[in-house]
Order: sequence, then structure tokens, then C-alpha cells
Amino acid sequence: MRIVRFQSGNSTPYGVVEGTTVSEVSGDIFSPGETSVPYRFTGRTFSLGEVKLLAPCRPTKIVAVGLNYRSHAQEVGMHLTDDPLLFLKPSTAVIGPEEPIVFPSMSRRIDYEAELGVVIATEAKGVPEEDAKEYILGYTCFNDVTARDLQGRDKQFTRSKSFDTFAPMGPWIETELDPAHLKIESYLGGTLKQSGTTADLLCSVFQLVAFISRVMTLLPGDVIATGTPAGIGPMQPGETIEVVIEGIGTLRNYVTSPP
Repeated sequence: MRIVRFQSGNSTPYGVVEGTTVSEVSGDIFSPGETSVPYRFTGRTFSLGEVKLLAPCRPTKIVAVGLNYRSHAQEVGMHLTDDPLLFLKPSTAVIGPEEPIVFPSMSRRIDYEAELGVVIATEAKGVPEEDAKEYILGYTCFNDVTARDLQGRDKQFTRSKSFDTFAPMGPWIETELDPAHLKIESYLGGTLKQSGTTADLLCSVFQLVAFISRVMTLLPGDVIATGTPAGIGPMQPGETIEVVIEGIGTLRNYVTSPP
């Protein structure tokens, strides 16, 4: 099942995509709690062409993982750590498909990083690895946009990863997917830049859910960005960047200069 958030007029509901049709739903698409109402179909339908797709969820936080592909660690010349390298991206960085990534005026280089995003379904705290799948709603394409020059200058990740528009995700959440062997690619201006597979993740999706939930409580709609394969590189205003993941689809965004 493909779950979307979309805009139609002044409303921004969730929906389920089948082919080119979006069926609107109401209620809670995440695992319902004591005070929430499970989602139901409203009977309203739209074609994909007549709605604007938004970021498919509204996370309270994005937990990103650095150096989770050996090839990427080698290309940036960093040593692998025993535990996953975690950092946070704020919710204010989130944008959806076909939206602009704004090149910040204080940076001279911003990079694309194609990643598999994991969307959390229900509150997760201290989750055993063998149970991690039960806490996942589904998967989406994610671009961990990074101001590379600022990352090197600061020696930590907060500023370089946190600018508004630096967390594109979408186009939807795919719920029926095995995350273990997915091809992940990025294309800049139609040219292939990254090509890898989630089989090369140093820490698997389920290991990450278990590890992170021992550090912090994951809430419904939170996103784990699982790391990027080798091939990262710079983007310039006027360029188009696409993240393509097998079984999910294509996340496309456009780089623009600051207003």
C-alpha cells in the first residue's frame, strides 16, 4: 500500500494511491492509540495529476545515520565506528516531492545523499531487533541534503544538515516492502551519480530501529534516514536531483538560489 499526504484546495489529508488514483482517508494512518480513530476511506477520490503531493508524514524528528555504507565511509575518508553514528535533522527541514531545495547563502557547497527513509508507525522505546518490523509503517525516498563546507568547518553535523528544505522525502510511504535488498540511486540532471543496495548497509533497518529506540523514544511519523552509498557530490541552483529506490519510486526536487 502506498500512503500519501496531499493538498487539494485548502485541505491536506492522507490518501492511498492505487495506480493513478488517490483515495482520501480520515482518521489515524499510524497505529491507533487509546484516543485516536483508525483511518477509514471517505469515498472521495482524485487523480494524481490533480493533487499536490506533500511530504508523506510530519515527523517530530529525523534520526539520520552517518557512515552506514562502507563505500561512503571510504570516499569521505572517515573511520567506521562500533555503534551507528547518529545525528538529528529538524522537522522544519522537511519538504515534499517537486519542491525546491534552497541553496543557503552562508554555504558554498551543498551535496545530495540518496537514502532509504524508515517511517515509524507507533511509539518505539527499547525495541528488540526481532520485533522492530512491527514498529515500522513503511519506507520512503529521502535526500539528506548537506552543506558540505559547513560540515567540515563545524566538525559536527547540526548546522550543515538542518537548513530549511534540507530533508526532502517522498513521494509516498510504501508499506509492503522488504528493506533488505533494495537498489538505491541518485540522478543529478538525469546523470547517474549514486548506485548501491541496502544489502550493503552496515547496520540493517531493524538493527537501527532497535538501537535508536534504546537511545530515544521514536514517535509515530518519525523518520530514520539510514545512510547513503558512495557517490555523493555537489548540486547547483538550476539543477534537478532525483532519488530512486526500487519498490518505492522517484523523489524529485529542484535546487534554487535563496530568495
